[in-house]
Amino acid sequence: MKRRLAAIIPAVAVAALAVPMVTATSASANASCGTTVSDKDGSAWGVYANGANERSGSSTGCGINGLADSNDRLDYHCYTVGSDGHTWTYLRDDNGTNADVYGWVRDDLLSNGGSYVYCGF
Repeated sequence: MKRRLAAIIPAVAVAALAVPMVTATSASANASCGTTVSDKDGSAWGVYANGANERSGSSTGCGINGLADSNDRLDYHCYTVGSDGHTWTYLRDDNGTNADVYGWVRDDLLSNGGSYVYCGF
């Protein structure tokens, strides 16, 4: 029994040390202003936002590229975690007054919660 505990305790200690590193990596995954990414999400279009700003990065501090509204079809590319702790989807507005505008939109502003494909940076 003591040998089993002796083997488990170092493993638990290593796992506890690994948790802060995972958190730090996630926190640094936000897309800074001006970040663009390729289309990694093959999901269908037809999702919408109701007056959401399409920003140049995953932060409300980044500039606005356009506005996604309820009549626009949006093509999701991927998502990341913003500096605010929320997930953000990089997308292309496919029609309407902002056709072919690319930008980051916070997922809680999108009709189906945004992309399910992580951008990977």
